[in-house]
Amino acid sequence: MADPYAIADTDPVAAVLSWLAEHPAVTDALGGPGHVSGTREAPWPHLRVALGPGGDLNDLTWRTEPEVSLELYGDPGGWPGPAALNRILKLCALAAAELPDAAPTAGRPVVSRVRPSGVLLESPLETGQPRWVMGLLVSLHPNPESP
Repeated sequence: MADPYAIADTDPVAAVLSWLAEHPAVTDALGGPGHVSGTREAPWPHLRVALGPGGDLNDLTWRTEPEVSLELYGDPGGWPGPAALNRILKLCALAAAELPDAAPTAGRPVVSRVRPSGVLLESPLETGQPRWVMGLLVSLHPNPESP
């Protein structure tokens, strides 16, 4: 029988972040490697992957569906423009939706579903730096093949 406490070690942010940081379409759209992380930092545009405010932990079994937030930051000078940032963020969400089709990796959770949790929203920072945000619900469970 699987360890019922293993669900505590499933990290949806780590799963999505590592997938998107290595995804060729995301790397190309953002202008090269190093544009995906868990913090707001240059190089711009930059995708921040973080734990979102929503989701459903169900009954703390393998049916959890936490929310991951995708935050795309443009350059503080205002580029790229809104249409480009909108397009790039949708491309990142589409790339994340491919994660359930990936072969499971020992030591990493199994992602079975990725879907939007709401709308894609333009939400600039107080400084005027462009930012677009959207949430993804990520269904995942521990990998039974992990040590």
